[in-house]
Amino acid sequence: MTARPYVLLSCAMSIDGYIDDATAERLLLSNDADLDRIDAVRSACDAILVGAATVRRDDPRLLVRSDRRRAERVARGLPPSPVKVTVTGSGDLDPAARFFTLGDGAKLVYCPSGVAEKTREQVGGVATVIDAGTQVTPEALLTDLAGRGVRRLMVEGGGRVHCQFLTAGLADELHLVVAPFFVGDRRAPRFVGDGRFPWHPGRRAQVVEVRQIGDVVLTRYALSDRCDTA
Repeated sequence: MTARPYVLLSCAMSIDGYIDDATAERLLLSNDADLDRIDAVRSACDAILVGAATVRRDDPRLLVRSDRRRAERVARGLPPSPVKVTVTGSGDLDPAARFFTLGDGAKLVYCPSGVAEKTREQVGGVATVIDAGTQVTPEALLTDLAGRGVRRLMVEGGGRVHCQFLTAGLADELHLVVAPFFVGDRRAPRFVGDGRFPWHPGRRAQVVEVRQIGDVVLTRYALSDRCDTA
């Protein structure tokens, strides 16, 4: 795993740690200035990963929005936006989701062997479906992405995916944005669930930046010695 991609986790949450509420509508936790920052981070990555639940719930585009940033990527010989990546345990994905229909770049779907055939039937016409074996692990996913030339991966959620990378110790950097309000509903999804994390009271993560961006606050954590702390 020494050649694995650099892994940057990005998340926005409420003061009480929720990444959404319990309604059918998407909860906006960021603001325009922070969304532009995220766009810049995306444009510097080779691939963006979200879980299948995020594809179903939020219907994200996962594209670089800025015309200038897209042009700069093309000038460097890159596609306008990073490769899109998702992971599914069930194969239940809609080929009409914006993850698949928007953008000309590659779309990769990782799934266990048991649902590989179903997943190919669902989205094989709009994405490359990768049989990851008995279970899709962060280690296997990163190994495959490295073989495809991905050097920098941005993980945008949801909470289960973030938790898997964090508990596996395979995250190099975390961008955590806190919105100035509470959700207060335990039915809503949180940033991460239960797990054994490499960072604990005896081994604290290093804070390398704290920045106010309008009405939200960004904290950037170094989670490995690969992170640039300058």
